Amino acid sequence: MRFFKNRTVNWKYIFGEVFLIFIGINLAIWFNDWNTSKTVQKDKEIALVKIKEEINNNLQELERTRAHNQKVPLFYKGLEGIKNQNEEVRVSPEKMRAFVTEYSEFFINVDSIPLGNGLYEYEGDTFVNIEITDLSSIAWEISKSTGIFHEFGYDCLYDLQGLYNLQDLVKNELTKATEALRDNSIEDLVRVMGFMDQLEEQLIAQYTRMIDNIDNCK
Repeated sequence: MRFFKNRTVNWKYIFGEVFLIFIGINLAIWFNDWNTSKTVQKDKEIALVKIKEEINNNLQELERTRAHNQKVPLFYKGLEGIKNQNEEVRVSPEKMRAFVTEYSEFFINVDSIPLGNGLYEYEGDTFVNIEITDLSSIAWEISKSTGIFHEFGYDCLYDLQGLYNLQDLVKNELTKATEALRDNSIEDLVRVMGFMDQLEEQLIAQYTRMIDNIDNCK
């Protein structure tokens, strides 16, 4: 006759093992979340540094080209101001000299014919060009393509999106201005560049404000 030995279950040991496994799993999850959060934060900081550099470079580029481009519509308005009804430039040497000095970068050569009474008729060749403003959005686009821009916070994200939208408007107006200049449509050129100047002024203000505040996005 066989006898079966009763085996007692060590529930305390089993519960201890389960508890240790539970703690281990939760620690692993916590560490993974912490590590992921740390990586995301680092990527976020890098993205913001790159965007800040991009905005700062765009600001310098815009200020450089704007100083030249602002003179283009002023030159044409000034030229119209010294022409008579027959589209002739008949003014005194002093007046013409002052005009040429102010807009010297647009003149190739100037010839004159004396008319008497201190007036001269002027003819010449001019060369007017528009500085193409190279405004980059690479850092911003990369932050969107990687999804890291979702970590910036609503206010920061809203301001950045508005800034780059305005930047696109400036670039579109610049394209219109170059097309008007190419077509020798001076009236359209002056109108477009007047509007572009207003947009650029707003963009410079947004650039400056974002450079000052972007560190708060971290």
